[in-house]
Amino acid sequence: MKTLLQNGLVIDPLNRLTQVADVLIDDGGRIERIAPGIRDEEAVRVDATGWIVSPGWVDLHVHFRDPGYPEKETIESGSRAALAGGFTAVVMMPNTRPEIDSPEVVVSVLEKARRVSPIHVYTSAAITRGLLGREMTDLKALAAAGAVTFTDDGKTVMDPLLLFRAFETARELGLPISSHCEDHHFVREGAFHRGAVSAALGDPGIHPLGEELIIARDILMAEATGARLHIQHVSTARGVQLIREAKARGVRVTAEATPHHFSLTHEVALRVGTLSKVNPPLRTEEDVEAVIRGLRDGTIDAIATDHAPHTLEEKRRPIAEAPFGMVGLETCAGLAFTRLVHTKRMAFEDVIAKLTIHPARIFNLPHGRLDIGGWADVTVVDPSYEWTVDAERFYSKSRNTPFHGMRLTGKVVLTMVKGRILYADRDYFRQTGRAVDPMLLTEAVG
Repeated sequence: MKTLLQNGLVIDPLNRLTQVADVLIDDGGRIERIAPGIRDEEAVRVDATGWIVSPGWVDLHVHFRDPGYPEKETIESGSRAALAGGFTAVVMMPNTRPEIDSPEVVVSVLEKARRVSPIHVYTSAAITRGLLGREMTDLKALAAAGAVTFTDDGKTVMDPLLLFRAFETARELGLPISSHCEDHHFVREGAFHRGAVSAALGDPGIHPLGEELIIARDILMAEATGARLHIQHVSTARGVQLIREAKARGVRVTAEATPHHFSLTHEVALRVGTLSKVNPPLRTEEDVEAVIRGLRDGTIDAIATDHAPHTLEEKRRPIAEAPFGMVGLETCAGLAFTRLVHTKRMAFEDVIAKLTIHPARIFNLPHGRLDIGGWADVTVVDPSYEWTVDAERFYSKSRNTPFHGMRLTGKVVLTMVKGRILYADRDYFRQTGRAVDPMLLTEAVG
């Protein structure tokens, strides 16, 4: 059946559209028309007044722990969490068991995703075998199998000659190297940002220079080879400045920031402990403000969640033993709108761009746009709705978040993939009294 989203604020950064309009979706799941005042008697109407209607969001950085860690997450559960967060396309990281370091594993995870996931799932592949940093993988074979970027995410490739060769091969393939920036020779231990908080917790701390050394090194690698470099989860003021300067001199570098790095400082560890243990760590207020400035001025191209599920049993271990990471898909919208838009640091259009066309372009993905005749992958947000984060209601298998109990403004209410509503926030509809025709919700979680 046809669907007509009426009177929403349609924001499509690629097509330079910010307009109160209707979106007509044909019965094959493609966008038929975008304009004010569309009349179509065959279509089932959805009143989108007061909502933002945008292209489906793209997350460049998720850990679905599949294969190997089903107690933390699977492609199925991670995809449901993505839908609840407004994401219709994601890129998985390779630190699984086995690692995504061979064409066979790339093919296997992509085939599984096509079978079980309702969203568009892509994968990265490892730069080194087993993510051990010693032997380069067959990057050409990995690309042929379907990998969209190369990374040892969670670890840093410390061998400069090996990495240089990886950059050269990636340039030939036209794919980016994605870099987790942490000098393991400099940062040998620690859980939190090095400072008063880590000292109070008896933790040796992680110095920001450990991140900045690798950002500088990898920028030089990209500059020397002409390859594309994507900096993952930048967290320090100096790191942002290094990227800004590199862009100014024409280096082919892009960067992402996570919601937790623009929303929290390391001081939250005094309240929530290891639930805020992430890598790179949460930093100072100065660093948070620098990340926000980087997002605002275009130094940082995309918002990515680094969704990293772990069991609460693991996170309750002592500081030195608890794993790094937090879930992020289901809180991203609220954090982005609360911290960036409602504080007037960024406009709606700019935040939407960093969740849609910008990440899609970085990895050459065919998403992040509302094209006539294209698939109707659509994210619908109520930007003014206030809600409280409840980790027990997450669709992710894991609950490891420092945001539990936080009040946020801005909520994903509908997510569509190929014209089908696959997520509807039924709590939202019960509480607001708004409604969507049940005929459109037969496949929706929520």
